Amino acid sequence: MKLILIAVLVCVELIHASSDCPKIVSRSRWGARSPKEAQAITVPVEYVIIHHSVTPTCLDEDACSKRLISIQNYHMDQKNFSDIGYNFMIGGDAKVYEGVGWNKQGTHTKGWNSKSIGIGFIGNFSTEAPEKKQLSVAKKLIRCGVDLGEIGENYKLLGARSLRPTDSPGDALYKEIQNWKNFVRTP
Repeated sequence: MKLILIAVLVCVELIHASSDCPKIVSRSRWGARSPKEAQAITVPVEYVIIHHSVTPTCLDEDACSKRLISIQNYHMDQKNFSDIGYNFMIGGDAKVYEGVGWNKQGTHTKGWNSKSIGIGFIGNFSTEAPEKKQLSVAKKLIRCGVDLGEIGENYKLLGARSLRPTDSPGDALYKEIQNWKNFVRTP
């Protein structure tokens, strides 16, 4: 059994290395709570939905970890989600933080969670867009998802505001993602 597990882990590492995936800060590393439940999604998903957290940003892993813990606590304790709502989050330090991760359903966009990956930028991007390095790592994460077969090659990229009444991902970030590959205003 241990040999099988080791072989699987080696294969996963090779896939990540060959697909030029960004390094992802694991849930255990940022201090995530255990989820109440985890629901799998069928991959590849058809949509990538961009959000912002409307919180202060963070500039290093320690501050981003604290912000993620706060967001997860809010989602689980106040909104009664089973876990943090996003699949991944992008910090002001340009690191990708694992939310619920690949293959698991987030709770970021009601009615769309079973067919999408939700990527949240930590911060409020109503008037200013995230730094270029944050935008770059988010694009790299999406390409990685396509390479790994988690996101369909012909995915549609949306801002959360296209699917529900919200200002997310903020005016400045929404303007930015309109220039990204596969952006659509409506599904």
